[in-house]
Amino acid sequence: MALLTEGHLGVFTSKTAVCLVRYCRDEVVAVIDSKYAGQRLEDVIGIGRGVPLVASVREALAERPDTLVIGVAPTGGRLADAWRQGVLDALRAGVTVVAGLHVDLADDPEFAAAARSSGARIVDVRKSPEDLPIGTMKAADARAFRVLTVGTDSNTGKMVAALELTLAARAAGLDARFVATGQTGIMIAGKGIAIDHVVSDFLAGAVERMVVEDSDADVLFVEGQGSLVHPGFSGVTLGLMHGALPQVMVLVHVVSRDKVRSCPREVRLPSLADMIELSERVMKPIFPSKVVAVALNTVGLCDEDARRAVEETERATGLPTGDVIRFGAGPIFDAVKEAYDETAH
Repeated sequence: MALLTEGHLGVFTSKTAVCLVRYCRDEVVAVIDSKYAGQRLEDVIGIGRGVPLVASVREALAERPDTLVIGVAPTGGRLADAWRQGVLDALRAGVTVVAGLHVDLADDPEFAAAARSSGARIVDVRKSPEDLPIGTMKAADARAFRVLTVGTDSNTGKMVAALELTLAARAAGLDARFVATGQTGIMIAGKGIAIDHVVSDFLAGAVERMVVEDSDADVLFVEGQGSLVHPGFSGVTLGLMHGALPQVMVLVHVVSRDKVRSCPREVRLPSLADMIELSERVMKPIFPSKVVAVALNTVGLCDEDARRAVEETERATGLPTGDVIRFGAGPIFDAVKEAYDETAH
């Protein structure tokens, strides 16, 4: 696949592309971004050695991709006008286009016509099923032990934490599965429901359905979304919590962030201790759940400062803490495994 990030390549600004490079490296043949064309991808995002950075979709076609992925999830979820020509170039070349936008590219007459002419496909991964139920707490009866990543903010690394914990659990011999609740997770896992595209009444029911479908697993790591304190995305967070009914939660936080991202008004983030208490208090009337560990995102820090941040967080919260990418998922998984072992499992 070729990943289109035009003008937005970065760890936080092109999360979809960065995660596909991390978890599907062997399938990525190019990243398209004229702002960084010719540079080394690993110098820009820290990973992706050897993946060409090119200026246009037409240049990327020389790498013979069979899929073009929109590698950015912009606020509002609409396709930028500047990307239209690139999408058309791909479709006219017979290349499948995969998008996780809130608008369905397949409904665009020009794109649809180009796809019909060449035989290309348009895959809108955020398109939700039409037969979703309301939440009825069926997740509570699932055999699987449920772990939910919750964030102090949006775009903190909740999906990455869930994926890395899934890998750690599998390495420990557990039947661990990742429950994808966002467009990037769906692209990586091959299935899931983008819950921020679901009508609000059915949001918890969508999560519940996914949990029940994989209830024969030992452990389910459910990908978190948004944050309880983000004015724009708190609704999806609460619906996910009530749909998944996790036995335990892992709090995910970006060390360098002290206020809500992508909000027109300044909203200061609560302390981690307050976020832990809030997350547990919100769950308590429905299905008691505990935060058992903290996953820090230490991007931008040197190793020494990152280790110091981990140590300070452990002292402040009294919980096992780590950075799943920089230092591995070990201490966080150990906390989850301890809680798992305390159950009937």
